[in-house]
This record gives sequence, C-alpha cells and structure tokens, in this order.
Amino acid sequence: MSFRFELMLSLLITAAVYTASRRAAADTPHLLRVCADPNNLPFSNQRAEGFENRIASVIGRDLDLSVRYTWWPHGRGLVQNALNAGRCDMIMGVPAGFEGVVRTSPYYRSTYVFVTRRDQPLQIRSLDDSVLHRLRIGVHLLADDHADLPPAQALARRGLSANVIGYNLYGDSSKPNPPGNLIRAVARGEVDVAIAWGPLAGYFAHRVREPLELVPVTAGADLPSPAFVIAIAAGVRRGDTQMRDRIQAALDRHRDEIRDILQSYGVPLMPPAARP
Repeated sequence: MSFRFELMLSLLITAAVYTASRRAAADTPHLLRVCADPNNLPFSNQRAEGFENRIASVIGRDLDLSVRYTWWPHGRGLVQNALNAGRCDMIMGVPAGFEGVVRTSPYYRSTYVFVTRRDQPLQIRSLDDSVLHRLRIGVHLLADDHADLPPAQALARRGLSANVIGYNLYGDSSKPNPPGNLIRAVARGEVDVAIAWGPLAGYFAHRVREPLELVPVTAGADLPSPAFVIAIAAGVRRGDTQMRDRIQAALDRHRDEIRDILQSYGVPLMPPAARP
C-alpha cells in the first residue's frame, strides 16, 4: 500500500468520523453526551455517584444541557472506539499531557501518595527511603505491563521490582470498584505500603476500618519534583474547539464548586501550576 493511498484513506476515515459525530450532535442538541466508566469510583459509576459524574452535572447545568452517559470501561481504546466514533462528546479525567483529544485547562491537580497503616508508622517520604527495600510495596498495574505507571517505573529503576505486589488497575469488572483493592490490601496487611494515585487513595482510605496515613510521594533524585503530580482536564474530539471552549467556560464559572466536590471525595489537591 502506497504512502499516498494510506494518507488518503486516513483522511477519509477522519472525515467520516467527524461527519458522524457532527450529525449525532445535531440530532441531540440538548444533550451533553459523556463517556464514563460504569464501575470506577471515586470517578464514576453507573449510578452517577462519582465526582466526575457530579462535575459533568455541573457543566451540563451551566450549559443548559441534559447529561447522557455512554458507559465505556476506561481502558485502552476509549478515545478511538467511543469519543472519535461519535458515541460521546466529552471525557472527564483526561491527563493534561494527553495528546489524543482537545483538552480544557486542568480543573484539578493531584499527586501520587504513600499509603500506610497508622498503627505501623513507617515515616516514608521519598522513593529513596532505604526502608522500602525491606517492605512489600503495592502498586497499580495496567494489565500485565509491570512498568507502565509512574510508581512501577520508579521502583524498577531502584531495583525494587522484587518487592512489588501488583494490583490490576481495572481488575475484575464484575466486582464493584476494582481500583480499591490496592488500598484495602494496605488495611488488611497484605502489603506494608501502597503507592497510589491520590484521588483513589483518598476516597478508599475513608472506607476501610483501619486508619490509614497518606503522604505525597517525593520523586527522588532521578526524577523532577513534579513527576508524581498530574493535572487533570476534560477532553473532546480533535477539531471540536467550540465544544471545548463552552466546557472551559463552565469549568471557570464553577471553579469553587468543583473544588468543594473534589474535597468531599477526599482528593488530595495540589496548588495550580504556575503559568509560564
């Protein structure tokens, strides 16, 4: 297949997807169609109990649009198979550096945290703390890839892979809230410490019996200090800057309300990044 033919085919597919999505939007002018995971608290679930559900409702109310969900597990293929296929107009919870969508400005920044039991004070502050070499360290993994999330990568570079106990981030979708298994493992003593994304850790730490301690991760000498701090935005299809701008305006108008929602779910919030 020639390069020219591949380019033409790609352009035709892109045009078809764009036309289909515009037609779908025209058929549902009073709807804000959101792709969300049906089983992924604290972010979203099918009963709209997550903080991303609540923030989507804030946006819909501001824009005078009814929120309709397309439930799609947030694994690989979400953008291609759901957003670009015209099944929805917006995805919440997009990392601000993600290139597959047109993004709003971040509406929150959070950090990875160390999670330990308070009755076993380990005083871990950095990935370079020597105590980690004698501990069982729980981390989330994506499928069978043991080095795709920041904690697993950093631990591997420090020769700590043998200490790692992995918990699939998506887990068994037939059971409620699979990401919470990592935090529950700390509470049950299956691991000595977990390194977890702050919103997950903050939410599930308040839903176990044993008191847990959450401390922001300090990256260490081999990584820049903000390496474990991630800014989160909303995303729309490439080319749909009009929708992005409308969503951005709604986020700006309700910034304080959104912050209150995040805090009510235990999300560890970091200050906004300084503008360049």
